[in-house]
Amino acid sequence: MRVDAFDFELPPERIALRPVRPRDAARMLVVERGGIRDATVSDLPGELRAGDCLVFNDTRVIPAQLEGRRGDAKIGATLHKRIDLRRWQAFVRNAKRLRVGESVDFGSGVTAAAEERLSDGSFILAFAGDEPVELLLERAGTMPLPPYIAGKRATDEADRRDYQTMFAREDGAVAAPTAALHFTPTLLDALAAAGIACETLTLHVGAGTFLPVKADNTEDHVMHAEWGRIDAATADRLNAVRAAGGRIIAVGTTSLRLLESAALGTGLIEPFEGDTAIFITPGYRFKAIDGLMTNFHLPRSTLFMLVSALMGLETMQAAYAHAIANGYRFYSYGDASLLLPQRPDRSA
Repeated sequence: MRVDAFDFELPPERIALRPVRPRDAARMLVVERGGIRDATVSDLPGELRAGDCLVFNDTRVIPAQLEGRRGDAKIGATLHKRIDLRRWQAFVRNAKRLRVGESVDFGSGVTAAAEERLSDGSFILAFAGDEPVELLLERAGTMPLPPYIAGKRATDEADRRDYQTMFAREDGAVAAPTAALHFTPTLLDALAAAGIACETLTLHVGAGTFLPVKADNTEDHVMHAEWGRIDAATADRLNAVRAAGGRIIAVGTTSLRLLESAALGTGLIEPFEGDTAIFITPGYRFKAIDGLMTNFHLPRSTLFMLVSALMGLETMQAAYAHAIANGYRFYSYGDASLLLPQRPDRSA
């Protein structure tokens, strides 16, 4: 499909620069095949059914944004994907001033050598010393806010709390699974009381999620790989939900993409550990999920393509037009949508 089919006009004032408080007070647009309606995130228990299961991503965002120097040149780095204990793939700003073999001083005793330049322009950075890289980042790094926020205000201490979900346990993400930012202990208690289960998986979200689609056709776009894991016990419980007639509702596109990567054509979810570069566009047949809770995404982005694949492009264009006209807040710190397509007949 042509990428410009997924374009729309978004007024800059619709971009949220801070989250609402409490988190579950955010608005939620419910999108079903029969239409759209306004709600709030705290209404979620009443929008789902007993026996349904929400699936969260428990990745934890690390302070992966680094600013440093190589000689008199300023070098910025956003870590993207772990290679091993001491090496990370990174997108580098002012990359023309950095050559393979040279080192960057990021301050606070943190240095890294440019070990290799990859075909997409990113670098493999090898961090010096014996301390775990996570400790180095706590000293020298800042939270890697999306460019549409970082371009409008400085990152501050509040972002270390705000840009982290309550499920965050596994270090490794450089972007938050933002749909889960809306959840609070109070909301989880209400979901449990309504008979709605919760499960977690891990997908370490990479900075590639913010990269624009530069191709004219979706077939020509290459996704960056991200590492994920679903253990056997979790896969078994999710399959039991489906067998009992419940729905699997992914919380966030990251959870959805990992579930779809782990699913067989029959919809059975298998244990999974490794990289996924799944790219979901209209025409994709969903196997593992029955719904999605997600924030509002950028025009022409792979994530708007994903939600259009789930609900239909015309439906999502109408939903986004409604959201813009009615003052919904967009992107990472913005409001939510609950997308509930009709469940397909899996016996065919």
